[in-house]
Amino acid sequence: MMTAAEKLKHVAVDDYLAGEATARAKHEYLGGYVYAMAGGSNSHNRISTNTTIALGSRLKGQLCQPYNSDTKLRVQLPTHTRFYYPDVSVVCESNPPDEAFQDQPVVIVEVLSRDTRRIDETEKKEAYLSIPSLKAYLLVEQALAEVTVHRRSQQGFASEVYSGMNATIPLPEIQAELPLTEVYAGVKFVPEQTDDELT
Repeated sequence: MMTAAEKLKHVAVDDYLAGEATARAKHEYLGGYVYAMAGGSNSHNRISTNTTIALGSRLKGQLCQPYNSDTKLRVQLPTHTRFYYPDVSVVCESNPPDEAFQDQPVVIVEVLSRDTRRIDETEKKEAYLSIPSLKAYLLVEQALAEVTVHRRSQQGFASEVYSGMNATIPLPEIQAELPLTEVYAGVKFVPEQTDDELT
């Protein structure tokens, strides 16, 4: 019996990139298979936009620059290549301007939702933390003011949690900081529904 992945058509990297250049919706690419991305909620989009603006204001005129969710990241794993669209990324050594993706993010931000949480905390986390340039991976909650930071140290990645609107995330890796008051500006917190509540 074929799995869902086996039924999908295998796509070459060049064909994927060419298709994304004209596609109306965004797709992520995992080792030859292409998956459509679901749209985010208003809260999700506000948080990601707030984060991009907050980082952009602090990095104005600096080498490191933030990119929004329209920018793909290429992750080159030992056995295959992936392309993801993180909600926010900060890049200090940019790819050539004619390329449609980045390879060397220093900071990656994903805004968690009920539908993306499992992938953001497992599959994407594993892939992102394999990127040599990455220094910090931020997982931002929607239902409360809380951000988990996976930060690179000499011993590997260690987790830190910043909670409450008065918290500020230090990002010495890009000579900046990220106040949660700016991340969550204008956001109305709505409790995240469980699978049981939706059935």
